Amino acid sequence: MNVRIESSRIIKPLYEGIPPSTTTHIPFNVFDNVTFDALMALIYAYRPPTPPTSTIETGLRKTLAVYREWAGRIGEDEEGNRGVFLNDEGVRFIEASIDATLDEVLPLKPSPSMLSLHPSLKDVVELIQVQVTRFACGSVVVGFTGHHIIADGHAASNFFVAWGQACRDVEITPLPLNDRAIFRPRDPPLVEYNHVGAEFVAKLVNKDKNENKEKSIIVHKVHFTLEFLGKLKANASFMHGKAKTYSTFESLIAHLWRVITKSRKLDVSQNTQIRISVDGRRRIIPRVPDEFFGNLVLWAFPTSKVKDLLDEPLHYATKIIHDAITKVDDKYFKSFIDFANHKVTQDLIPSADMKKDSLCPNLEVDSWLRFPFYDLDFGTGCPFLFMPSYYPTEGMMFLVPSFIGDGSIDAFIPLFQDNLPNFKKICYSLDLKAK
Repeated sequence: MNVRIESSRIIKPLYEGIPPSTTTHIPFNVFDNVTFDALMALIYAYRPPTPPTSTIETGLRKTLAVYREWAGRIGEDEEGNRGVFLNDEGVRFIEASIDATLDEVLPLKPSPSMLSLHPSLKDVVELIQVQVTRFACGSVVVGFTGHHIIADGHAASNFFVAWGQACRDVEITPLPLNDRAIFRPRDPPLVEYNHVGAEFVAKLVNKDKNENKEKSIIVHKVHFTLEFLGKLKANASFMHGKAKTYSTFESLIAHLWRVITKSRKLDVSQNTQIRISVDGRRRIIPRVPDEFFGNLVLWAFPTSKVKDLLDEPLHYATKIIHDAITKVDDKYFKSFIDFANHKVTQDLIPSADMKKDSLCPNLEVDSWLRFPFYDLDFGTGCPFLFMPSYYPTEGMMFLVPSFIGDGSIDAFIPLFQDNLPNFKKICYSLDLKAK
């Protein structure tokens, strides 16, 4: 795609009354500090009629007046606490164009060409960047990059809904809960779980060996129909004549864990693990409001021997996943808060890392299935397509609702090119064995 940049500028929050102070510093909390310290990019596509760029820009400026962290800058206060300065220095807004029609470049595939549809992810101080790319047919692609340390997927999706409301001159509701200091340690602290090896690792352990740097990685998109997902769930929920209902998400992740492991041709004696995000809003007691803006995610780490994972039926993997997710409960979150406030030393760093080339023999799944990303309506309707950008980290999967809107799911799966043919052969098979 030959994308031309027409303009690039900084835009700032648009306040209705007297602007607030621009000297406030908001320290990051323990969940912010342990999440991915990186920019994430999303792609939205809209068919004509589409709103004027000025509408998208003005709506963004109004929304930044409510979600002020996005318009600030990351830095340390006088005591060395890393956080965000609410200085209203603004976000980058880019206008671009392309001579082709959107139909000529569809389907949008997770490939390096996607990187031209959103702003850069490297060496950027702005916490949000937006690129509005207009096609010859009148279609528009909105590429968004945002810093993960400012907001998790749940909080970001609330922001997108608010942005659409502002563009439509609708009152922004609900308003965000902007209080990152609500997670306080207990007195005395009670660390009941081992958080080293989970949220934190030793610096030496986290070193990337770069063993697979020369291998070519392909991001493969797989569509799972509602019918297939139903069969998968039924298969995963039945064992030894007894029924135990697991979620569609748990069943699909179990299936992909097995298929990818089989495609990788791993030694059967190896261990393999999945990193699965768990939102704390509905797990911490008392419950944290859905409007909380920031990060509130920890991870489950289901683990299995390769041989057991492949030789046992799908129910086996699904149960491991279900049990691991269930354990990340109120007690676990509060144990983490106590540990992160009292026990973290300079020898420990977050295990969340976007800089790796490969996660093999492990996997990671980022699920956006429950977030209302498709609700970003600038005034002329919701997007017909939403997807992550191009992330060629082998083993780091993204799950999104299909644009069809019937409950089917699209999975974006980065694989080594050598493993892709085998994956394609077995990705819809429920009959897998180690040998």
